[in-house]
Amino acid sequence: MKEWLVIAFDSTHQALRAEMLLEYAEIEIDLFPTPKGITAGCALSIQFQKEDLANVVRIVKEETVEIRGIYRNEVHGYVTIE
Repeated sequence: MKEWLVIAFDSTHQALRAEMLLEYAEIEIDLFPTPKGITAGCALSIQFQKEDLANVVRIVKEETVEIRGIYRNEVHGYVTIE
């Protein structure tokens, strides 16, 4: 079973920019509404597989994408991992 992580953003512009960059890098992602358990300024988040974490972090940093954080869904809600 694959574990999925979530990137939350403070702006729609940054979410769409990250979507474009990650798809260009051929990382499997899903753009979806930000979960209620994550406080963010943007209604969009990106879900990706945990195995792609290192590449996602590298791309976000290299391209200076502004993110709220990267989260893992646990039993009691979302936990920040990055």
